[in-house]
Parts: sequence; C-alpha cells; structure tokens
Amino acid sequence: MYKIGFDNDRYLKMQSSRIRERIGEFGGKLYLEFGGKLFDDFHASRVLPGFEPDSKLQMLMQLRDEAEIVIVISAQDIENCKVRADLGITYDVDAVRLIRAFAGRGLMVGSVVLTKYAPHPKVDAFEKKLRSMGYPVYHHYMIDGYPSNISKIVSDEGYGKNEYIKTNRKLVIITAPGPGSGKMATCLSQLYHENKRGIKAGYAKFETFPIWNLPLSHPVNMAYEAATADLNDINMIDPWHLEAYGETTVNYNRDVEIFPVLKATFYRIYGECPYKSPTDMGVNMAGNCIVDDDAVREASRQEIVRRYLSALCANVKGSGTKDEIYKLELLMNQAGISDSDRKCTSASRALALKTEQPAAAIELNDGTVITGKTSDLLGCASAMLLNSLKHLAGINDKVLLILPEVIHPIQELKVNHLGNHNPRLHTDEVLLALSISAVTDKNAEKAMAQLCRLKNCEVHSSVMLAQVDENVLKKLGIRLTCDPKSKIINES
Repeated sequence: MYKIGFDNDRYLKMQSSRIRERIGEFGGKLYLEFGGKLFDDFHASRVLPGFEPDSKLQMLMQLRDEAEIVIVISAQDIENCKVRADLGITYDVDAVRLIRAFAGRGLMVGSVVLTKYAPHPKVDAFEKKLRSMGYPVYHHYMIDGYPSNISKIVSDEGYGKNEYIKTNRKLVIITAPGPGSGKMATCLSQLYHENKRGIKAGYAKFETFPIWNLPLSHPVNMAYEAATADLNDINMIDPWHLEAYGETTVNYNRDVEIFPVLKATFYRIYGECPYKSPTDMGVNMAGNCIVDDDAVREASRQEIVRRYLSALCANVKGSGTKDEIYKLELLMNQAGISDSDRKCTSASRALALKTEQPAAAIELNDGTVITGKTSDLLGCASAMLLNSLKHLAGINDKVLLILPEVIHPIQELKVNHLGNHNPRLHTDEVLLALSISAVTDKNAEKAMAQLCRLKNCEVHSSVMLAQVDENVLKKLGIRLTCDPKSKIINES
C-alpha cells in the first residue's frame, strides 16, 4: 500500500535555506559537491514516498539566480566508454544530456571539467563538441600520490597545475554523470586557486543518503546500502563527529576514510579546517522532512527486497555478482524481512504454482492485490494489467476489454510476418489494442483512464519478463520485481 511519508514542500524550503546559510558561513562563495542524481532520483522517491524524483532540481530552481553548475567528467571514463547503468548511455552522452536538461530549466551551466586528463581521440572529440556548443572546457590532471601526499597535492605541482575554473556566481554546484568522476578533487582544487587569488571560498557536500540524523539501522539507511551493494559502501557511525560533539550521526565509509585527507588539505590551504567531522560538511535536510516514519520504513524495506530480487535476476543474466547478492541477503536478515514480504510476490508465486504457468500480481495503491495468468492470448503481465484496469474502473471481471477478433490479427502479424515465436500479446501491444478499442467501447475507454492510477504500484512476476514488458511497466511508474527464472513462452 502506498502512503506518503515525506513532505516535499517542506524539503524544498528547508534545503534551499540551509544552502544559503552555508554560503554565508564562508563569506559569500561556496563550492557545493552534489552527490547522487539531480533530477531523476528515483531511489529517493521510492524510499521517501512523497519525495519527487526532481526535488533536488526544484530546490536548485529556488537558487538559480545565485547558482551556476560545473559538470565534471573523468577523461578516463570517456576513453573507456563507461556506461551509466540505469540509463544505458555513456558518461559523455549523459554529460551533454545534463547540460541540455539544466539549460532547459533556466539553470546556468558555466563549464565542464575533464578530470584525469590526457589527450585521446575520444576525449578530444568530446571537448570539441562541448566548445562548439559554447561551453568552456577545463583540464585537471592526475597527481602522483593522490590522495595521501598532501604536500604535493596542495602545491603548484599538484592542484596548481590544474586549470583554474572561471566562475561568476556565489554558489557553484559541482556535479557529474556518475561516481568516481572527481567532484571533491575539483572543489578542493578550486579552493586552492581561489585562495591564491585572495578570494575566500568554502566547500560543502550535498548527499541525500545515508541520512545523517536517522539511526544506522533505520531501513532508509539500510536501503542506501542495498542500492550501493555493488560498490560495497558501508554505513557507519561518524567517529569524528562522535568524538567532537558526543553525538551519534551516520555517514558512510568513503567520506569517513577521506576526512583526514580533506582536513589536512584545508589546513594546508587556509591554516585551519572549518569542519570537525564528515557530517559537518553536509547540508542535507531530508531527515527533517519525514512526516510518517512508518510509511518510510515500509517503503525502504520494500526497496531492499526489490534490490535483492533484481540482483538475483542480474546474476542469471550474467551482469551481477554473488558478492552483491550475499550483501543484500545480509541486509534483509538485519532488517528482518524476506522476499515473500511483498504481497504481490506471494500472490504471483501462488498462482504460478496453481496453474503451472508464469503468473504476475500487482498490489494497487489501496493494498488490493490483482493477479494475471498466462493464456493463449495474453502473457501474464498483460493479463494482470488488464485485470487491474478493470478493477480500478469498476468493470466486471468477465467483461472483455479487447475482443479475441482484435487480438488474433495482431498475433498473426507477430508470428507470420515479424518473426516472433511467442503469439501472446505483450503489454505494449495490449495497450495499443485497448486504446483502439476505446474509440468505440466505453468500458475500454474507462479502463484507459485508469492508467495514471498504476503509478507507484508494486508488481511481481514469477518469471523474468521480456524487456518490452519491463520497459512499459517502468514507464507507467510501476515497481517491478521478478523471480530469477525464464521460460520460453515469456520471450518475444
């Protein structure tokens, strides 16, 4: 059942206000390292129901007259054609996508920084493209001994060799297509150059997760570990904060491990460090905007299970690892949950056992569970989709929304002309047939009107679905999991 647990409007106000406060603490100029995704943070929207996927972008819109964005991308990632897993596009393509998305919202993109720079045909072509678009490009270089050799890093032979990024506004957002791009190093390099020019500037970090003022064992923070199981990030009590203030806060291993280096870097540049702990560096206010802790806990537990089931399927497909699965199993044990805690999972498995065919089930936002079984005409996901639309529209289950004489020609087209072995209609084909039927059939029209009510619903299939079905359900805002099994009748 979907319940709002997060106040998005409060978050926008509190977060923008906190960033303005931090700008003032540093005399009027702040380099803000932005972790995670800026305008498509679907993980946050799943574990904090009520959080909009573009909330961070909305928040920046409130600061757009004060902010400019610098996009950081590793030259090595361009050379190696590194791909952003969730979108299936390379980092250089995503960087251009980000530029256009920000500019389209009226946000100023000041420049792009190529970190770990060395000349390469792919890197040079990317730089040429950016310059043709009108964006300045700067080079930052590898530094021997980074991040431990502080005396060299914070010198003319280290940060001093990097090109100084010209910025015009008091808030400089440092963001990147993905992790490992060099955002923190870019911020610190700028502090070094600004200091040499007599300009006072500060650094802060904006990471939504883990949420520093929630307990270590809170499902929201555990769900973050689940989301980064492939990176082996570990949430931990911030020992620096505990020692300095006697307060327990949560951070994660990479920030805790790098803090001594960051602290020494600040001392080298300014003669002092403004922060006593990694937690001090952060400006995240998300923990203060949770309005229903029970709803957030349940949403986060569901996310852990989804991540586990997804990892099992990825392993079957050859793209996951056993270590990731083991970590997710450990997290589920710690949270006291199992994959059968998803109502739709239990329902789909029960139907599959009964019919000895693939089955799917959806938990609607009011908690109602609707199932779909495999038939001669429809795959299980398609049947589930039609059954759920009938339920939401108040249409009797025996009513046919799409007549067999409409389905049969589509099946003939698929098998006889398009080379498909599976005659059953996939979800995209069902929706097209339903939309055509809606022209003359009032029930089909009523069913089509319910599609928007499927957003945030939970679905489970007893077998891995065809990619086309996964894509359609995702576009509808449905949260899908599958058992790590395949069956020929479910393929295209």
